[in-house]
Amino acid sequence: MKEILQLDTIQKYNDLYGLETIHPSVSIVDLTQATHIVNHIKMNYGIYALYLKNNLSCAIQYGRNKYDYQEGTIVCFAPGQIGEVNTHEDEVKPEVYGILFDPSFIKGTNLSRQMSKYCFFSYDVTESLHLSDDERKVIMLCLENIKLELLHVKDKYSKELLAMNIELLLNYCLRFYERQFASRQVSNKDVLQKFEYYLSEYFNQVDLFRKGLPTVRYFADKVCLSPNYFGDLIKKETGKSAQEYIQNTIIQKAKELILETNLSMNEISSQLGFKYPQHFGRFFKQHMNQTPSGFKKESDYKKSMF
Repeated sequence: MKEILQLDTIQKYNDLYGLETIHPSVSIVDLTQATHIVNHIKMNYGIYALYLKNNLSCAIQYGRNKYDYQEGTIVCFAPGQIGEVNTHEDEVKPEVYGILFDPSFIKGTNLSRQMSKYCFFSYDVTESLHLSDDERKVIMLCLENIKLELLHVKDKYSKELLAMNIELLLNYCLRFYERQFASRQVSNKDVLQKFEYYLSEYFNQVDLFRKGLPTVRYFADKVCLSPNYFGDLIKKETGKSAQEYIQNTIIQKAKELILETNLSMNEISSQLGFKYPQHFGRFFKQHMNQTPSGFKKESDYKKSMF
């Protein structure tokens, strides 16, 4: 079994590849300048990492999935993730660029408050961002500007400017991912169709009381995507988050059971996967502004009017 390096500091990464450490919490990666190349290593990240691979001959693995890089591909890691790098033995210096930054560095900055929107840090490596030539130039320019700031004499503006430049880089990644989602509309529609199928099938299963309510992770696994990538894809295609889509389906199923069967509210709750009837009641009221019983009485009253 390969030893796992606990990559919890910038210094550890730079020592591993023989790179200079300019700043203890932020570092620009340029493996063309490395004095030591590690061909095979597994790392448990305690810092944020974003890598751009400009040539071939390198594979990165995250979890059980392995991705062989194409030219101009970005892959990211967040604290708590384990990544494995396998570089071809004959590749002396892989053309890899990127940035590492410590979570503690961005505390108190606007970037810290915005980090949750950069969901691509939790994407699987098979969901990497593939850049055009122009997009690659933009990313490289962002990295160069961060490096220039790192080399600047430290003053009271240094931290804020570094954080702003990192945020700019991540915002460009968001833009380019948006473009990638749009360019994959056919495959995205296929994922949406599978999601709708599996969602429908979920409620056809017996003993949902034991299985519980459906989760985003359950359907992401079904279509072989990471939960964050899957959620972003569904949001782009439908305008609703995957969670909202699931909840809307539960409400529709609940309304059908209330109006078209003689099941009690307890039985409906159990059939939909709720552990407790009161949870079903609160869920229904939250979405319909009335209780399940109130909804049934109102429907029965309307029927009696005709």
